[in-house]
Amino acid sequence: MAYTTINKPTDYFNTKLYTGDGTSSNAITGVGFQPDLTWIKARSDTTWHHLFDAVRGANKALNSNVTNAEGTVATFPSFDSDGFTVNGANAGNLNTSSQTNASWNWLANGAGSANTDGSINSTVSANTTSGFSIGTYNGSGSDNTVGHGLGVAPDMIIVKCKSTAHDWVVYHSALGNTKILTLNATTAAQSAGGWQNTSPTSTVFSIDNAANSLNQSGQSFVFYAFAEKQGYSKFGSYTGNGSASSGTFIYTGFKPAFVMIKSSSSAQSWSILDIKRDVNPNAKVLWPNDNYAEYDETQGVDFLSNGFKNNESGAGFNGSGASYIYMAFAEQPLVGSNNVPCTAR
Repeated sequence: MAYTTINKPTDYFNTKLYTGDGTSSNAITGVGFQPDLTWIKARSDTTWHHLFDAVRGANKALNSNVTNAEGTVATFPSFDSDGFTVNGANAGNLNTSSQTNASWNWLANGAGSANTDGSINSTVSANTTSGFSIGTYNGSGSDNTVGHGLGVAPDMIIVKCKSTAHDWVVYHSALGNTKILTLNATTAAQSAGGWQNTSPTSTVFSIDNAANSLNQSGQSFVFYAFAEKQGYSKFGSYTGNGSASSGTFIYTGFKPAFVMIKSSSSAQSWSILDIKRDVNPNAKVLWPNDNYAEYDETQGVDFLSNGFKNNESGAGFNGSGASYIYMAFAEQPLVGSNNVPCTAR
């Protein structure tokens, strides 16, 4: 019998929907914890994605759909004990009156502390229970390692230069250490030496001397690292079968609350689905690489007690013979705790 150490996934990840009110202070509550990473996207408007984290500081934004450097956004002034605050209706469009928004929130460990595990030092906020860390480091232009603080090898790492314009670079364990994906683009997985052809270890990940998007000398970087935790998170791959009536089923070991999918074999958008914006079929999509408003795919995917099943035949989710990677977080585990086994309904 398999077990999970996380009986309540919403203690570590939660999607919170809210509507802007245009006021000087709109406290968004109901997240369930003080988030250390909050990713916001307007559902009803074509605004940019905004990512805020506690290591860089609450009002420092990065945008997953562009290469831009970090910007100061005064309309996200604070992370709060049960959520966050947005204000005004100007910079960032985070609180425009009547605008509907989605926020995805993760718990790390506050503002972070010094990590000297790598050949260059990092500042890391790590939650080893949920397998999530946020870190910053300065590039050197040489082959280096960076400490991530997780205590186990991460399955997915997202890196962004915050001091100048560079692509968002993604490592995924299903692709291995010779491939990268680009979060701000539709491109398929590329063969690249960004990771020194070296897989992450329980303490560090490797970055290449020639990869400016990961290690340009004199520039500063942020990373988000995720390690799979049974019953809570899953990072894997699948092959599409092109069938809407009997689409590919992907086993996760839990009922998903959030799934992000990207074709690794063809130029397709990244797609985010979550349980708060839609029920089965889960078809309301937001694209991390674009500023489009929420789009209804009509068929989408079904979130099941033990995974998700494609109802689409299109190339975005389920193209025949196409390869896909995903990351998923749980609404509820299929397995039980060490003391209370459970089974799927």
